[in-house]
Amino acid sequence: MAPDPDDATSTTLELDELWSFVLKKAKEVWVWIALCRKTRQVVAYALGDRSKQTCQRLWEAIPSAYRQGHCFTDFWVAYKAVIPDEQHTAVGKETGETAHVERWNNTLRQRLARFVRMTLSFSKSGWMHEACLLLFLHRSNKERAILLK
Repeated sequence: MAPDPDDATSTTLELDELWSFVLKKAKEVWVWIALCRKTRQVVAYALGDRSKQTCQRLWEAIPSAYRQGHCFTDFWVAYKAVIPDEQHTAVGKETGETAHVERWNNTLRQRLARFVRMTLSFSKSGWMHEACLLLFLHRSNKERAILLK
């Protein structure tokens, strides 16, 4: 959903990353998520390592209307390097400022076994890993859109 141009809080984002793997645990894949605080919909994602380059890909994937808003993240250094200082606030989990995206990560892990840390289920290819994530994102965003109507 597009942000409401009359509501500055509709572009507030929560960003976070979660660890997963493809085929074996030595092949780490980090899932980076940008979640709109108001609608609870994922507006962008990126898959990769935990580097500044992957964070940059996430930032570029965020639609321009949302990229003007404020972002709350954890203290991972890549966020500070990519997100402009005036739009970025790094916070600890105890503040609750990233609670929605953390909750979304937990829901992903509960509903898709391939994203659980200790699991017998896993993706055998990066393509399938991303395809499963995209299906989950689509369903999650669609459910949120129905709730918001």
